[in-house]
Amino acid sequence: MRKRAAKKRPILPDPRFNDQLVTRFVNMMMWDGKKSVAFKVFYDAIDIVEEKKTDDEKSALETWKDALSNVMPHVEVRSRRVGGATFQIPMQIRPDRKISTAMKWLISYSRKRNEKSMAQRLAAEVLAASKEEGAAVKKKVDTHKMAEANKAFSHFRF
Repeated sequence: MRKRAAKKRPILPDPRFNDQLVTRFVNMMMWDGKKSVAFKVFYDAIDIVEEKKTDDEKSALETWKDALSNVMPHVEVRSRRVGGATFQIPMQIRPDRKISTAMKWLISYSRKRNEKSMAQRLAAEVLAASKEEGAAVKKKVDTHKMAEANKAFSHFRF
């Protein structure tokens, strides 16, 4: 890189759960800078999860965190040109990238669901992911399969 790396800005914890991870998720979910709308959607989704969940000892926030960890990928493939050919090389993922990738997948597959409101879609995807099913978990499994299939090219790591 020509310039120095940008400084990480501190993320303030959210008002209800006092958790930075929630704020990070809401920031990714936000459209057009409307953070209050994004917070309302997230909190409504958490309330729906609280109603629908079957586990009594876990809170809705813990269910959401379980869902996030179930969606988190551990390896991914990156393209690398060697000679004239492009190889897909499996690589370990940095911890912060794991979290952000899981959040992106959870949000994008929530948006593609067909429930009425975004809060209901997000709640349904969180409940599915906490049980290790749903589209976001399938994406993680596919990513891991792709890395496993290309394990032979891991000696090209950079």
